[in-house]
Amino acid sequence: MNVLKYMLIPVVLFWAGFVSAISFFEAWLKFRAEGITRETGLRIGKLIFTSLNKVEIVFLALVWIVVFSTPELPRLPSSTPGLLLWALTMIMTLETFWLTPRLTRRATEIIQGSTPPPSKLHLLFILLELIKVTVLIAFYGLLI
Repeated sequence: MNVLKYMLIPVVLFWAGFVSAISFFEAWLKFRAEGITRETGLRIGKLIFTSLNKVEIVFLALVWIVVFSTPELPRLPSSTPGLLLWALTMIMTLETFWLTPRLTRRATEIIQGSTPPPSKLHLLFILLELIKVTVLIAFYGLLI
């Protein structure tokens, strides 16, 4: 078995851990801390989530580099590992270029005192994060 394939295991596990810790724990917990206003929490959230997105792009790039460097790892969506990898890529593309910028703009509007109309963007983000972690765990399961 190619040693590069084994390098994917910690990358995938760290990635799943980062998303789980931040999206499912830090995101809502910061608003419960004494002295943290909604605006301060949103400022922290903007920084954390834009940073997380950049780290996730690095994780995704590492996964693709290893996949293209390891002939035994399928990269086409016709295989289960390939399908999972393409699902991760699509989720990351959607979050990076569409969802995160919209959520960041919305947070900025609220910080500046505006009241934007109700939105389901956060629910979509949570759903995508749940799917992403599930896909990462499934991908890990295929690697071991």
